[in-house]
Amino acid sequence: MTPAQSSNQIILLTHVRHFIGPGAVRRLLQDGHTVVCHDMSFADAAARAAFAAEVPGAEVCAATDPAALTAEVLARFGRIDALVSNDPYPAVRAPVEEADPDEFRRALEAMVVWPYMLIGKVAAAMKARKAGRILIVSSAAPLTGIPNYSMYAIARGGANAMVPTLSKELARWNIPVNAIAANYIKNPDYFPPELLADTAAVAKMVKNIPLGRLGEPEEVAELVALFAGGRCGFVTGHIVPIAGGWA
Repeated sequence: MTPAQSSNQIILLTHVRHFIGPGAVRRLLQDGHTVVCHDMSFADAAARAAFAAEVPGAEVCAATDPAALTAEVLARFGRIDALVSNDPYPAVRAPVEEADPDEFRRALEAMVVWPYMLIGKVAAAMKARKAGRILIVSSAAPLTGIPNYSMYAIARGGANAMVPTLSKELARWNIPVNAIAANYIKNPDYFPPELLADTAAVAKMVKNIPLGRLGEPEEVAELVALFAGGRCGFVTGHIVPIAGGWA
């Protein structure tokens, strides 16, 4: 897709209330796209209405199952030009010998299984049109490793592993697949206000970041807009770290 064709895209953004979702939806709306927003909380009508009032112009979907969500978007908008699979999950601290298998399964379900199944449903619709883009918002954790957070890093590694395989599988249908590997980005899930207010804790974290600061959500949103908006359609199969030099 060329830059001239990148406006007014139908973009499905998952878990919009979490991780990079709040900044990404506003940035995509600024570019004139139709942003179809998913969140598990939207099964509740009041939550859907509250978000629609909070983010004017955003479209809201009630479905949470991957097949039902895809079907709802296609029924309402006729196509999906881009999927932004934004998948948050808590980074649970545990030495490997103390890892809880049920917690590990939940991490894999949230960060690998659910997005993988959604990508499959969306990819089928994109293949029919021979056009589309898939962007996974993951983490840089598996690129460098984080001791005592192996469950989280392994699950994120599974998400990252989708990129080289699916990019080659879907390339013949003109469907680029990429990922953003984010770390040390201010967001409500991993950096809540009470943590950001703790100057000593922030200073300790910043020592690990070569650029010497935490990333802003708007910086990730720019990357999302670039990939999801179709301005770099010749790029596929890449996991792009945005972590201030940490990865």
